[in-house]
Amino acid sequence: MTEHNAGKVDRGAIEVDVGGWMKKGAMGGLIAGILFAMAEVIASAAMMGLKNAWMPLRMNGGIALGRQALGSTYPLLNAALAGLAVHLALSMLFGAILGAFIGFAPTWGASTPLLLFTASVYGLLLWFVNFYIIAPSAGWNWFGDQTNPAVQFVAHTFFYGTALGFYLDRYRP
Repeated sequence: MTEHNAGKVDRGAIEVDVGGWMKKGAMGGLIAGILFAMAEVIASAAMMGLKNAWMPLRMNGGIALGRQALGSTYPLLNAALAGLAVHLALSMLFGAILGAFIGFAPTWGASTPLLLFTASVYGLLLWFVNFYIIAPSAGWNWFGDQTNPAVQFVAHTFFYGTALGFYLDRYRP
């Protein structure tokens, strides 16, 4: 493999740039993660009042800071900044993973509708895996216990997954 095509995989007649897809996935994950966080904060404010608007970021901050970050006595700025950092880092990681998947299995991103479907289902699967498998096993039960499933469905599937798909679609050959 020459330096010119490093990171590219030859799949018969199709040359796929897996590294490029991962980079685009990470950037798309960042953008989708911002949209996702905004949707969660707005939904939280609408459903639980303005004083609880930042609870989604507090919950993410709890991953790094512990359960105490969820409490009203814990400094909001610390919890929210930690939560935003965790959320955006994971959003980029998950975007890169989807990018790698599309890079290795390009038929899943062969058309705009298929790529949007794939990314939306991916967002939905992230919700289930993260909230109901990873979080409980790590002791972060507040994700499954303190969130509204309808909000999580919409946020993960459309504000993250579909948004990520739209971004990746701009990269699709």
